[in-house]
Parts: sequence; structure tokens; C-alpha cells
Amino acid sequence: MDKTLSKKKKILHILIVLLGLALFLGGTYAILVWTGLWEYVNSAEKIKNLILNMGFYGRAMFVLLQFLQVTFVPLPASMVVIAGTLVYGPLQASLLSLAGILLGSALAFYLGKSFGKKLVIYMVGKETCDKWVKFLDNGKYSYVIMMLLPFFPDDVLCLVAGITNMSWTFFVVTQFLTRPVGIITTAYFSSGEIIPYHGWGLIVWAVIIIVALALIILTTKYKTQIENFIGKLFKRKINN
Repeated sequence: MDKTLSKKKKILHILIVLLGLALFLGGTYAILVWTGLWEYVNSAEKIKNLILNMGFYGRAMFVLLQFLQVTFVPLPASMVVIAGTLVYGPLQASLLSLAGILLGSALAFYLGKSFGKKLVIYMVGKETCDKWVKFLDNGKYSYVIMMLLPFFPDDVLCLVAGITNMSWTFFVVTQFLTRPVGIITTAYFSSGEIIPYHGWGLIVWAVIIIVALALIILTTKYKTQIENFIGKLFKRKINN
């Protein structure tokens, strides 16, 4: 009887969380549409103008946008970083982006840890959830590499990681090691001042894209070998 009551309470708790999340998402969407902010999701220039129009509160808005794009609003992270770089420069935009993205990543992981697979399936879909759970359950070192490389769904991975055996310590350390790399790279290189989008720069960008794609394929294909190799390195360091 106690187990039945406990199960009912758990189900009720999940339903309440899902309802609250649905209301939050619906309310957020309604506000974005009502204020006209939803139109800003497709353009770095529009996001830049939004930040500028906020005046003194522009930085807070920028951090909030980065937080939301990790969790609830489908904003491309790179686009938001580029918009922030146009307003605040690469260094300040990188620091502000890092604050918002780290907070959003922590919330995504917390949601997965606290409310389990049902919530994750509700947010990302069963097929996506099952695919990445299967990958991450035995691939925590590969997760570090995936967070460093482009084209992997970083925000989805943060959420799904919460329902795997990954610890808070490993997750937080991974975020602090990997997130700055992508953010700083986007902030400093997206302008085309360091590597131009013409002439010799096109060759460099082509090489970067090919190398990134190759690493993505290798990470996916040789996950087991990567896990074993890095695991052995850690054991050697611990023993020494």
C-alpha cells in the first residue's frame, strides 16, 4: 500500500512539474510573440538591436538570452554570441555568454537529474533521448570531446546527461573546461578579422570544417576506444 501511494505521489509530482513547465514555456512564448521578440530569433542584427534598445539592462538581457537558448527558447547560441560581440566586443561578450550558458546548462542537467527520463522525453522526444542516453551511459569521456566540437547538440546533451550515471562534479568540470572554448572561438573568429571570409581565409575555414567533421565522425565511431584510452590515462595518473 505504501509503495502504491509513493508511486502515485511520484507520478503526481512529475505531472505537476510537466504542467508547470508547459505553462512556463507557453507563457514565455506568448510574451515573446506579444512583445515582438520572437522575430529576433533569426537574425544576429535584430538580437543586437534588441540588446541596444534595452540600454542599461542590455547586458542582463544578453545573459538571459544565452540562458534561455540553452533551456527553453530555440535561439542559436553562436548567433547570440555574434550579436553580443557586435555590441560589447569579443571579451565582454564571451564572459557574459559564459555566465548565461553555464547557468542554463546547470539547469538543464538539474532538470534531468531531478525529474528523470519522462521529462527529458517530453522536452526532446523519445528517439533523441534514447539515442543520447545510450551513447552517454558508457561514454562520459567522449562527452567532453563532443562538448568541444561544433555540430553536436550541446544543450540537449546537458539535459540528457542528467538521466545518465554522470555525476555533478564531472558535469560541472566538463562545462567549465569546454564551454569557454566554443564561446571564445565564436566571439573572436566570427567577425572575420582574424581569419577572413575571402582569399586565403576560405582555405583555412575549409580545413577547420573538415577537421571538425573528421573528429565528430571519429568520436562517434570509436567511442569505446576513446573511453578505454582516456580511462587508462586517468588510472596511470592516480597510481603515480
